[in-house]
Amino acid sequence: MNAPSSSYRSGFACFVGRPNAGKSTLTNALVGTKVAITSDRPQTTRHTVRGIVHRPDAQLVLVDTPGLHKPRTLLGERLNDLVRTTWAEVDVIGFCLPADQKLGPGDKFIAKELAEIKKTPKVAVVTKTDLVDSKRLAEQLIAVQQLGVELGIEWAEIIPVSAVGDKQVDLVAELITKLLPEGMPLYPDGDLTDEPEQIMVAELIREAALEGVRDELPHSLAVVVEEMLPREGRPADRPLLDIHANVYIERQSQKAIVIGAKGSRLKHVGTTARKHIEALLGTPVYLDLHVKVAKDWQRDPKQLRKLGF
Repeated sequence: MNAPSSSYRSGFACFVGRPNAGKSTLTNALVGTKVAITSDRPQTTRHTVRGIVHRPDAQLVLVDTPGLHKPRTLLGERLNDLVRTTWAEVDVIGFCLPADQKLGPGDKFIAKELAEIKKTPKVAVVTKTDLVDSKRLAEQLIAVQQLGVELGIEWAEIIPVSAVGDKQVDLVAELITKLLPEGMPLYPDGDLTDEPEQIMVAELIREAALEGVRDELPHSLAVVVEEMLPREGRPADRPLLDIHANVYIERQSQKAIVIGAKGSRLKHVGTTARKHIEALLGTPVYLDLHVKVAKDWQRDPKQLRKLGF
């Protein structure tokens, strides 16, 4: 017998898809605020950022995993393990496939992995529908349906969505929450993420540092927030938060790229990141950034640990 629709549901869902499939943008649109770092470069999301969607009838906790890919480094292998662990623990998996790109080997690689996970309901989310006409969209929806048939995946839903144009975002939330188990809210009302503030601040700095240097520094950039302290002796109505953070790169030659001519690039990174951090924390911030070299950190287990991986 079906439970009455008045019952409350709560649970975890994650979006998967190859890099740049619109996962983080969709997470942000659903939560209604910037929680996951968005960037059009592969592998920008490294930490499991949870966005929390509060609805009258449900609480949906979104787990944002790194993109699954064929690993070339130790960091890559660790990220893939993290992805598979997450998939096994969530209640619903949303597979994001951009409407403007034909299904490729990357999508099939992920779909095959998904087919191995039998019990979890899977929703196909066709993203970026604002970039295509209705004919192209129809072709993509059919291709996604076919992919499921080929690999033995039964899609619980196939939903076209444009997170940028805010089309069908609510429908995505509604259809995913229907698949969640019944249960009490998992987080207090008003919480948007359970990620420690320091990690979110580091992600915002990293996003600002990657902006505009796409080709030179694909993944060799990590940010560690060393400390976040309220400035002493400030009046209560004019608080200031001091944030000291290090931007790590792998080679000395990359330092100039991040710092820019006469420090102009780093200054811009600081200004951009500070705006986002102040919006996130709701308090004025003094941001102190330093660029340091951590040689070949992506391949060194000791350095990976130090940088939080």
